[in-house]
Amino acid sequence: MAKARSVTRSSQLGPAERELALGALRTKELDILVVGGGIVGTGSALDAVTRGLSTGMVEARDWASGTSSRSSKLVHGGIRYLEQLDFRLVREALIERGLLLQRIAPHLVKPVRFLYPLTKPVFERVYIGAGMLLYDLFSYTGGRPPGVPHHRHLTKRQMLRAMPSLDANAFVGGLAYYDAQVDDARYVANLARTASFYGAHVASRVRVEGFIKVGQRVVGVHAHDLETGEKFDIRARQVVNATGVWTDDTQAMVGERGQFKVRASKGVHLVVPRDRFQSKLGLLLRTEKSVLFVIPWGRHWLIGTTDTDWNLDKAHPAATAADIDYILEHVNRVLAVDLTREDVEGVYAGLRPLLAGESDQTSKLSREHIVAHSVPGLVVVAGGKWTTYRIMAKDAIDEAAAALDGKVPESTTDDIALLGAEGYQAAWNKRSKIARAFGVHKVRIEHLLNRYGVMTDELLDLIVERPELTEPLPGADDYIAAEVVYAATHEGAMHLEDVLARRTRISIEAWDRGVSAAPVAAALMAGELGWDEAKTQYEVDRYLARVAAERASQEQPDDASADRVRLEAPDVIAG
Repeated sequence: MAKARSVTRSSQLGPAERELALGALRTKELDILVVGGGIVGTGSALDAVTRGLSTGMVEARDWASGTSSRSSKLVHGGIRYLEQLDFRLVREALIERGLLLQRIAPHLVKPVRFLYPLTKPVFERVYIGAGMLLYDLFSYTGGRPPGVPHHRHLTKRQMLRAMPSLDANAFVGGLAYYDAQVDDARYVANLARTASFYGAHVASRVRVEGFIKVGQRVVGVHAHDLETGEKFDIRARQVVNATGVWTDDTQAMVGERGQFKVRASKGVHLVVPRDRFQSKLGLLLRTEKSVLFVIPWGRHWLIGTTDTDWNLDKAHPAATAADIDYILEHVNRVLAVDLTREDVEGVYAGLRPLLAGESDQTSKLSREHIVAHSVPGLVVVAGGKWTTYRIMAKDAIDEAAAALDGKVPESTTDDIALLGAEGYQAAWNKRSKIARAFGVHKVRIEHLLNRYGVMTDELLDLIVERPELTEPLPGADDYIAAEVVYAATHEGAMHLEDVLARRTRISIEAWDRGVSAAPVAAALMAGELGWDEAKTQYEVDRYLARVAAERASQEQPDDASADRVRLEAPDVIAG
């Protein structure tokens, strides 16, 4: 009886749970197998399992290791899509924003306020103001309040009061509006863990290397456990391809010509210390190609993004010196004191999966998503945007369910909170008492609640057992040792990079990009995962090589040379 409970209702996602999942994947015929562990794949797994379907999910690397950890970290309607008259997409995204803020993940998704500077006194204010009014109206159409205040018009003086570091000559007034932000990688890991909690058999570091077919029908996949080297087959009545920018590659394994193509658009972001300029709000700027966000991010700013075609290595898109200079040039147009390369703490590049159309400009390709039964037994879901992942997942499972025998229940994910969300507001209201009870600073409790929600209790239990885990990591004071241990035991982190790049954001937030934290974090993981000294050193060496390659690639003038330099650091493998 206890074993059955651990399989279906464990909120933990550690090595033991992975082994149980692999055992089920080897031996069961599943209703649904999801390939891809990004935001859409993990969302699809949760959608399927909460309809009562036997569900599996495999990911070739770590959860969110591709696009889903390298976004602008915004949950937003997409103001620029109003200008493209894509009202349906904007409305859909705004309804999802409210749902994520208030019901599904209030511990992870937070309101953020932005300024929009105006450069022309009358027409631009009317034009942009009308768009923001429409934005607000759409956010009320989902049957619940939007979860954020409506927009406001600001005078030049009010703008300078809100953001004293603006160049007074760069604008004549402005508007303020709200959207939301999220730690994208943490959200995806939590989503995978929630799917596992509800009974999905999920395993990272398992690569799909081919499809099993009976006649023209897909009935499963050939899988390769990259941790052990074992190869095995997974049988499923329906397979869902949710591999993002790898969609075309995955479809090619079926020997089928795709009905559509997915193009990769590279987006680069810079991380800058919060004290480099003074502001209470974020910033939205128009560029000749797209929009540029300046987003408050704890003790940092995220500044991005670019929007350029990328045809090189999809696993490790590289930022170039030209990308960094482009962002700095555009943000400096509105700042009183320029930012320089020396102000940049971190840089990251991600790829958007865009549905290829007739336009050659990636910024004009569709952010709509497509779901198709490309061959019997195989559903492909592609395109879309991070904010609307739940709708994409629902549509994909609807398509798969239609081909299953018997009546499958409707999606319920609009009312299923992620682990840590239920009771979060009550815990937040008691944060001072919690801090006193455990002898931990209130700011540290707030940090933990906004990353783990009510599961903060589990980290506090760890700290009671091992008080040394309250120590901050070297060069990354925002994070404590307990978070590394918890990532390995509860959150599916299997390698040092998983912790430093995704369970925490040390790889982009720390000045040294995690170099000084690496040996300490690796030693903590070793104790939980049974690494010997050689394996621990291997993990550190691979991480340091990644940092060195990323830094070197960011000095290169173009994509080809940056890609070549970045790939000099090999991926971590089991050892």
